Amino acid sequence: MTSISSVAELLESFRAASSRPKLIWYGEANERIELSGRVLDNWVAKTSNLLVEELDAGDSTVVAMNLPPHWKSLVWALACWQVGARSAITEPSAEADIRLSMEADVARNDIADNGVLVFIAPGALDVRWPGELPAGSVDYAASVRSYGDVYLEEPALPDSVLATDGVRSLTFEDLASAPLAAEDQIASKEPENDDGVWLIPAALPLHTVLAAVVRIWAGGGAVVLVHPSVEVTDRLLAGERVTARLAA
Repeated sequence: MTSISSVAELLESFRAASSRPKLIWYGEANERIELSGRVLDNWVAKTSNLLVEELDAGDSTVVAMNLPPHWKSLVWALACWQVGARSAITEPSAEADIRLSMEADVARNDIADNGVLVFIAPGALDVRWPGELPAGSVDYAASVRSYGDVYLEEPALPDSVLATDGVRSLTFEDLASAPLAAEDQIASKEPENDDGVWLIPAALPLHTVLAAVVRIWAGGGAVVLVHPSVEVTDRLLAGERVTARLAA
């Protein structure tokens, strides 16, 4: 059982890990992004500050995460949880104060009176959304780098509801203690206390990925998240020292 019991403690563990990789993303067009604990915390802090300072997010804010599993989706989830906002992860039509999207067509159909729309360009090197933005929307890539590297506000309470999945309201404890279900797990080597390097296919639903990464990170492990277009080869598994994987 992990001793980490809150998002604040999880992010502190990232800072303590410093240069150790905590999240590696394999995307389209041979994109590989490696985020150390400190760099991941930095992205979360910047996004948290954007949420609070630009989007007025707080403990009553609902954020509709109409996103695929992606390294930026994980950053956004952690940032929402840090500021106390609740992420709706399987309810794209739910009423929300803020709506996130990586797809222009989907997002544009969701504009009218349904909260502030945030466009998230998926490329790691994207400095702005590659297209015209609707009036009143926010370009995440163009905005986030201007925000502070440290989040100084009070963190959310440990027992705060972090997410809803259409059925349940989930706290940090719910996510961190959720079993990695047998039908989802293929262990090449069984890591102790989830502290290995876990490969997670991005073909899985976002709520499955979020629950898995929280448990893995809380146990001291690292995550390799792989886009569906990327072939998982023996070379990739060996190069990233993968010890376990979840089945798509």
